[in-house]
Amino acid sequence: MNSGHRYSNSASKGPRREVDPAGQWVRDPATGEFRLDPERRTAAVPRPRTGESADPPSGTPNDAAPGGRAARRRSHGSRWVLKWTAGAGTLALVVGCGGAFYAYRYFNRNISAVDVNLGNEADRPAAVTDALNILVIGTDSREGLGREYGDEGSAGHADTTLLFHVAKDRSNATVISIPRDLMVQIPDCQTGTTKIPGESRTMFNASLGQAGRDPGCTWKTVEKLTNIRVDHFMMVNFEAVKTLSTAVDGVEVCAAKDIDDPGSHLKMSKGRHTVQGEEALAFVRTRHSVGLGGDLTRIPLQQQFIGSMIRRMKSSDTLTSPTKLWRLADAATRALTVDSQIKGIDKLKNLALDLSRVDTRNITFTTVPVADDPRNDGRLILTPDAARLFALIAADRSLTATTAPSTGPSAGAAASGVPSAPPVDPAQVKVTVRNGTGQPGRAGKAATSLQGKGFTNAAAGRDAETAATSTVSYPPGRADQAAALATALGLPAGAARENSRYGARDPLVAVLGKDYTGVGGPAPVPTEVPKDLQRVQADDTEVCAK
Repeated sequence: MNSGHRYSNSASKGPRREVDPAGQWVRDPATGEFRLDPERRTAAVPRPRTGESADPPSGTPNDAAPGGRAARRRSHGSRWVLKWTAGAGTLALVVGCGGAFYAYRYFNRNISAVDVNLGNEADRPAAVTDALNILVIGTDSREGLGREYGDEGSAGHADTTLLFHVAKDRSNATVISIPRDLMVQIPDCQTGTTKIPGESRTMFNASLGQAGRDPGCTWKTVEKLTNIRVDHFMMVNFEAVKTLSTAVDGVEVCAAKDIDDPGSHLKMSKGRHTVQGEEALAFVRTRHSVGLGGDLTRIPLQQQFIGSMIRRMKSSDTLTSPTKLWRLADAATRALTVDSQIKGIDKLKNLALDLSRVDTRNITFTTVPVADDPRNDGRLILTPDAARLFALIAADRSLTATTAPSTGPSAGAAASGVPSAPPVDPAQVKVTVRNGTGQPGRAGKAATSLQGKGFTNAAAGRDAETAATSTVSYPPGRADQAAALATALGLPAGAARENSRYGARDPLVAVLGKDYTGVGGPAPVPTEVPKDLQRVQADDTEVCAK
């Protein structure tokens, strides 16, 4: 008898009885938690050995009959599994590579955790709402794989990275893809007791693996890049795509033309296909035979695959099948590494249930707006639209046509007493910053700070005469822009003053006085989504790889 399939109680009298592990768990009415019932636990549930199936145990022929004991146990098990796994489909492959959370404590030992060092709390973006931001990192590590993928001998770089934002009211979610070839600043970080120096300008994927950097370094890089506070991270490798797609009996994808990519080994005819295992991995890795052949070409394929996987996981035939749920949970938890704060089935279960509230039609995938890097062939840089997108997400604004969270003052603004910024698109505001503090370099630093808040057209001007108080001068009709700028600089509303001598094309002029502390308030929130923003909806069944 294969111990990976059937379990028996050798101490019981009479014929051996097979045990369904789902039926061993019952809900404790006093605590609300699930626990093993001693009366039901007639046999231990060992972890399948290498090469054995991870299928849930099945019943004997007599027990499996309609209305039999095993059938009743499976029905009971399915009901409580559904409660715990309702959110698994939403998150499981939102990572681009995998992840699912189930009630079985049996899977708790599958999950790996990493203690990350994020440095000084004051240097991190503020958490201004109850929205949830999860950094999902898909590595190109080839550890444990039976064939060559990624970088041989490497711990794995940040090959596929997504920032998964769930709205405060859980009505919608936005998943932002960060290209691996994006040129960014990687800040100093620390892995254990080892301090790793940052880099002023390098590829984003070097934030993991390179120089010994761990997921905490990628976490710090994303916060530096976006000014969005990240709550947790999840990391998976190539194997997750193969095992998860197989666990749900395949994921439907679409090709708008024939694909023959020698790099990913994908050969696919035009039309719809159901892929799993090696073919699924080849699909999400392909780039040379579609689009323009670069990393930006691969991202929409991954978004299509993830959206289809989410729909597949949330389908009734997956959620009502104990066998599929068992296989999916085992595959996902084995592939998952998380930060230590969410290590453990109980915490992950609560997170999954929270995420399950988001309808797939309100999950939007998008890519950070980028352009070709003029200094490095094949590399990318951010466009001004990126700052607008980051500001929208930081302010918990939806990219889908659904009920959006309150547009009133943020929790952080209310708590600090700083006036909330009016609805102005900072990228459209031209600003000249002049230094009247008497301390060298303040204007340049203020301009840089403003750029990080979305004022991409802010620049330092010539020094002004020393002034006791700071002012913001603006042309007639642009009081809203001036108020937003004053808020971003941490100045009171009275600092903004209209100047009739300024024309419509003149910039706003901020003169920093001795009262300037360098502490700005919340960034103004854009009123519109950037034009031509690449998007894929999770419920879109018509999207095809071009």
